[in-house]
Amino acid sequence: MAQKAAVVLAAGKGTRMKTELPKVAVPLLGRAMLLHVLDHLVETGFTRIVLIIGYGREVIRDMVKDRKDAQIEFAIQEEQKGTAHALMCAKPVLDAFNGTVLVTCGDMPMIRTSTFRTLMEQHAKDGNAATVLSAVLENPTGYGRLVRSPDGSLLRIVEEKDADDETRKLRETNSGTYCFESPDIFRVLSQIDTNNKQGEYYLPDAAAILVKENKRVGVAFTQDADEALGANSPEDLQVLEAKLSRRLAQAI
Repeated sequence: MAQKAAVVLAAGKGTRMKTELPKVAVPLLGRAMLLHVLDHLVETGFTRIVLIIGYGREVIRDMVKDRKDAQIEFAIQEEQKGTAHALMCAKPVLDAFNGTVLVTCGDMPMIRTSTFRTLMEQHAKDGNAATVLSAVLENPTGYGRLVRSPDGSLLRIVEEKDADDETRKLRETNSGTYCFESPDIFRVLSQIDTNNKQGEYYLPDAAAILVKENKRVGVAFTQDADEALGANSPEDLQVLEAKLSRRLAQAI
Protein backbone atom coordinates (compact mmCIF):
# COMPACT_ATOMS: atom_id res chain seq x y z
CA MET A 1 0.00 0.00 0.00
CA ALA A 2 1.35 3.45 -0.94
CA GLN A 3 2.69 5.57 1.88
CA LYS A 4 0.86 8.77 2.75
CA ALA A 5 1.50 11.74 5.00
CA ALA A 6 -0.32 14.99 5.65
CA VAL A 7 1.23 18.43 6.02
CA VAL A 8 -0.83 21.12 7.76
CA LEU A 9 0.13 24.77 7.30
CA ALA A 10 -0.25 26.31 10.76
CA ALA A 11 2.46 28.98 11.13
CA GLY A 12 0.44 32.17 10.73
CA LYS A 13 -0.42 34.79 13.30
CA GLY A 14 -3.76 35.83 11.86
CA THR A 15 -3.50 39.50 12.79
CA ARG A 16 -7.06 40.27 11.67
CA MET A 17 -8.47 37.77 14.15
CA LYS A 18 -7.71 40.33 16.91
CA THR A 19 -6.19 37.76 19.26
CA GLU A 20 -2.73 36.89 20.56
CA LEU A 21 -3.37 33.23 19.78
CA PRO A 22 -1.88 31.65 16.67
CA LYS A 23 -4.60 31.70 14.04
CA VAL A 24 -5.17 27.95 13.98
CA ALA A 25 -5.67 27.92 17.77
CA VAL A 26 -8.67 30.25 17.62
CA PRO A 27 -11.71 28.33 18.94
CA LEU A 28 -14.50 27.20 16.64
CA LEU A 29 -17.48 25.77 18.55
CA GLY A 30 -15.27 25.44 21.61
CA ARG A 31 -12.31 23.70 19.93
CA ALA A 32 -9.32 25.13 18.11
CA MET A 33 -9.75 25.23 14.32
CA LEU A 34 -6.65 23.07 13.96
CA LEU A 35 -8.17 20.27 16.03
CA HIS A 36 -11.14 20.02 13.68
CA VAL A 37 -8.70 19.66 10.76
CA LEU A 38 -6.64 17.02 12.56
CA ASP A 39 -9.78 15.02 13.41
CA HIS A 40 -10.74 14.88 9.74
CA LEU A 41 -7.23 13.87 8.65
CA VAL A 42 -7.06 11.08 11.21
CA GLU A 43 -10.52 9.86 10.14
CA THR A 44 -9.23 9.85 6.55
CA GLY A 45 -6.53 7.41 7.63
CA PHE A 46 -3.49 9.61 8.11
CA THR A 47 -1.22 8.34 10.87
CA ARG A 48 1.67 10.66 10.05
CA ILE A 49 0.97 14.39 10.17
CA VAL A 50 3.51 17.21 9.93
CA LEU A 51 2.51 20.59 11.36
CA ILE A 52 4.27 23.65 9.94
CA ILE A 53 4.43 25.98 12.92
CA GLY A 54 5.84 29.46 13.52
CA TYR A 55 4.02 32.10 15.51
CA GLY A 56 2.80 30.79 18.88
CA ARG A 57 4.39 27.42 18.23
CA GLU A 58 4.42 26.37 21.88
CA VAL A 59 0.66 26.90 22.09
CA ILE A 60 0.22 24.50 19.17
CA ARG A 61 2.70 21.94 20.52
CA ASP A 62 0.84 21.94 23.82
CA MET A 63 -2.53 21.63 22.08
CA VAL A 64 -1.61 18.37 20.35
CA LYS A 65 0.84 16.82 22.81
CA ASP A 66 -1.63 14.27 24.18
CA ARG A 67 -2.96 13.02 20.85
CA LYS A 68 -2.38 9.30 20.45
CA ASP A 69 -4.27 8.79 17.17
CA ALA A 70 -1.44 9.96 14.88
CA GLN A 71 2.30 10.55 14.80
CA ILE A 72 2.50 14.34 14.84
CA GLU A 73 5.80 15.95 13.84
CA PHE A 74 6.78 19.59 13.60
CA ALA A 75 8.62 21.77 11.10
CA ILE A 76 9.42 25.40 11.88
CA GLN A 77 8.71 28.26 9.49
CA GLU A 78 10.59 31.12 11.14
CA GLU A 79 9.47 33.70 8.57
CA GLN A 80 6.22 33.48 6.63
CA LYS A 81 7.43 33.75 3.03
CA GLY A 82 4.47 32.04 1.40
CA THR A 83 2.83 28.65 1.15
CA ALA A 84 5.55 27.05 -1.02
CA HIS A 85 8.14 28.19 1.52
CA ALA A 86 5.98 26.65 4.27
CA LEU A 87 5.92 23.26 2.56
CA MET A 88 9.66 23.47 1.85
CA CYS A 89 10.17 23.75 5.63
CA ALA A 90 8.84 20.18 5.87
CA LYS A 91 11.61 18.81 3.66
CA PRO A 92 13.97 17.83 6.50
CA VAL A 93 11.13 15.97 8.25
CA LEU A 94 10.01 14.17 5.08
CA ASP A 95 13.50 13.72 3.63
CA ALA A 96 13.25 9.92 3.51
CA PHE A 97 9.55 9.81 2.70
CA ASN A 98 8.38 8.32 -0.60
CA GLY A 99 4.68 8.57 -1.25
CA THR A 100 1.71 10.92 -1.41
CA VAL A 101 1.69 14.12 0.61
CA LEU A 102 -1.64 15.83 1.26
CA VAL A 103 -1.19 19.53 2.05
CA THR A 104 -3.96 21.50 3.73
CA CYS A 105 -4.45 24.55 5.95
CA GLY A 106 -4.97 24.52 9.69
CA ASP A 107 -7.53 27.33 9.47
CA MET A 108 -9.87 25.48 7.08
CA PRO A 109 -11.92 23.24 9.38
CA MET A 110 -14.87 22.74 7.02
CA ILE A 111 -13.26 20.18 4.69
CA ARG A 112 -14.98 16.87 5.37
CA THR A 113 -13.25 13.56 5.93
CA SER A 114 -15.04 12.24 2.85
CA THR A 115 -13.65 15.08 0.73
CA PHE A 116 -10.08 14.41 1.86
CA ARG A 117 -10.67 10.75 1.04
CA THR A 118 -12.07 11.54 -2.43
CA LEU A 119 -9.07 13.80 -3.16
CA MET A 120 -6.61 11.05 -2.19
CA GLU A 121 -8.48 8.37 -4.14
CA GLN A 122 -8.73 10.46 -7.32
CA HIS A 123 -5.05 11.40 -7.09
CA ALA A 124 -4.04 7.75 -6.85
CA LYS A 125 -6.49 6.42 -9.45
CA ASP A 126 -5.42 8.96 -12.08
CA GLY A 127 -1.70 8.60 -11.32
CA ASN A 128 -1.35 12.37 -10.90
CA ALA A 129 1.79 14.24 -9.99
CA ALA A 130 -0.49 16.75 -8.26
CA THR A 131 -4.20 17.09 -7.58
CA VAL A 132 -5.83 20.36 -6.51
CA LEU A 133 -9.02 20.57 -4.47
CA SER A 134 -11.23 23.28 -5.97
CA ALA A 135 -14.53 24.92 -5.17
CA VAL A 136 -16.96 26.95 -7.29
CA LEU A 137 -17.96 30.04 -5.31
CA GLU A 138 -20.74 32.55 -5.92
CA ASN A 139 -18.37 35.26 -4.70
CA PRO A 140 -14.77 34.20 -5.36
CA THR A 141 -13.25 37.48 -4.16
CA GLY A 142 -10.00 36.90 -2.30
CA TYR A 143 -9.38 33.40 -3.66
CA GLY A 144 -6.93 32.12 -6.25
CA ARG A 145 -8.59 31.13 -9.55
CA LEU A 146 -8.12 27.95 -11.55
CA VAL A 147 -7.30 28.70 -15.19
CA ARG A 148 -8.12 25.86 -17.56
CA SER A 149 -7.23 25.17 -21.18
CA PRO A 150 -9.98 24.81 -23.83
CA ASP A 151 -9.95 21.02 -23.27
CA GLY A 152 -10.68 21.55 -19.57
CA SER A 153 -7.27 20.58 -18.21
CA LEU A 154 -5.66 22.79 -15.57
CA LEU A 155 -3.10 25.29 -16.82
CA ARG A 156 -2.27 27.29 -13.70
CA ILE A 157 -3.64 28.83 -10.53
CA VAL A 158 -3.57 32.62 -10.28
CA GLU A 159 -3.79 34.50 -6.99
CA GLU A 160 -6.38 37.27 -7.08
CA LYS A 161 -3.81 40.05 -6.57
CA ASP A 162 -1.96 38.84 -9.66
CA ALA A 163 -5.07 38.22 -11.78
CA ASP A 164 -6.30 40.33 -14.67
CA ASP A 165 -9.96 41.30 -15.02
CA GLU A 166 -10.86 38.25 -17.13
CA THR A 167 -9.29 35.85 -14.66
CA ARG A 168 -11.11 37.50 -11.77
CA LYS A 169 -14.41 36.63 -13.47
CA LEU A 170 -13.67 32.92 -13.01
CA ARG A 171 -15.54 31.32 -10.13
CA GLU A 172 -13.58 28.10 -9.73
CA THR A 173 -11.24 28.71 -6.82
CA ASN A 174 -8.31 27.09 -5.10
CA SER A 175 -9.12 25.63 -1.67
CA GLY A 176 -5.47 25.59 -0.60
CA THR A 177 -5.53 21.79 -0.36
CA TYR A 178 -3.49 19.53 -2.64
CA CYS A 179 -1.94 16.11 -3.13
CA PHE A 180 1.66 15.86 -4.32
CA GLU A 181 4.20 13.09 -4.71
CA SER A 182 7.29 13.12 -2.52
CA PRO A 183 10.20 13.54 -3.02
CA ASP A 184 9.44 15.11 -6.42
CA ILE A 185 7.41 18.00 -4.98
CA PHE A 186 10.51 19.31 -3.19
CA ARG A 187 12.37 19.45 -6.52
CA VAL A 188 9.49 21.48 -7.94
CA LEU A 189 9.37 23.82 -4.93
CA SER A 190 13.00 24.77 -5.54
CA GLN A 191 11.94 26.22 -8.94
CA ILE A 192 9.27 28.57 -7.54
CA ASP A 193 10.18 32.25 -7.42
CA THR A 194 8.69 35.37 -5.81
CA ASN A 195 7.80 37.16 -9.05
CA ASN A 196 4.33 38.20 -7.89
CA LYS A 197 2.60 41.14 -6.23
CA GLN A 198 3.02 39.74 -2.71
CA GLY A 199 6.67 38.79 -3.16
CA GLU A 200 5.98 35.31 -1.78
CA TYR A 201 6.69 31.73 -2.78
CA TYR A 202 3.27 30.47 -3.90
CA LEU A 203 2.52 26.76 -3.57
CA PRO A 204 -0.08 26.92 -6.38
CA ASP A 205 2.81 27.70 -8.77
CA ALA A 206 3.88 24.07 -8.36
CA ALA A 207 0.88 23.04 -10.47
CA ALA A 208 1.94 25.23 -13.41
CA ILE A 209 5.51 23.90 -13.26
CA LEU A 210 4.29 20.31 -13.35
CA VAL A 211 1.93 21.10 -16.26
CA LYS A 212 4.87 22.56 -18.22
CA GLU A 213 6.77 19.33 -17.54
CA ASN A 214 3.85 17.40 -19.05
CA LYS A 215 3.08 15.76 -15.72
CA ARG A 216 -0.51 14.87 -14.84
CA VAL A 217 -2.18 17.54 -12.72
CA GLY A 218 -5.78 16.87 -11.78
CA VAL A 219 -8.59 18.70 -10.02
CA ALA A 220 -10.98 17.28 -7.43
CA PHE A 221 -14.08 19.12 -6.27
CA THR A 222 -15.37 19.93 -2.81
CA GLN A 223 -18.77 18.51 -1.88
CA ASP A 224 -20.02 22.03 -1.33
CA ALA A 225 -18.53 25.50 -1.50
CA ASP A 226 -18.61 25.92 2.29
CA GLU A 227 -15.70 23.51 2.55
CA ALA A 228 -13.40 26.09 0.95
CA LEU A 229 -14.15 28.69 3.60
CA GLY A 230 -11.49 29.76 6.07
CA ALA A 231 -11.44 32.37 8.80
CA ASN A 232 -9.42 35.57 8.54
CA SER A 233 -11.50 37.73 10.88
CA PRO A 234 -13.95 37.42 13.80
CA GLU A 235 -16.76 37.95 11.28
CA ASP A 236 -15.51 35.02 9.18
CA LEU A 237 -15.38 32.92 12.34
CA GLN A 238 -19.04 33.68 13.08
CA VAL A 239 -19.99 32.55 9.59
CA LEU A 240 -18.04 29.30 10.04
CA GLU A 241 -19.63 28.65 13.43
CA ALA A 242 -23.12 29.08 12.00
CA LYS A 243 -22.41 26.81 9.03
CA LEU A 244 -20.68 24.13 11.08
CA SER A 245 -23.45 24.18 13.70
CA ARG A 246 -26.02 23.70 10.95
CA ARG A 247 -24.02 20.84 9.43
CA LEU A 248 -23.69 19.07 12.79
CA ALA A 249 -27.40 19.50 13.51
CA GLN A 250 -28.30 17.96 10.15
CA ALA A 251 -26.01 14.99 10.85
CA ILE A 252 -27.88 14.04 14.03
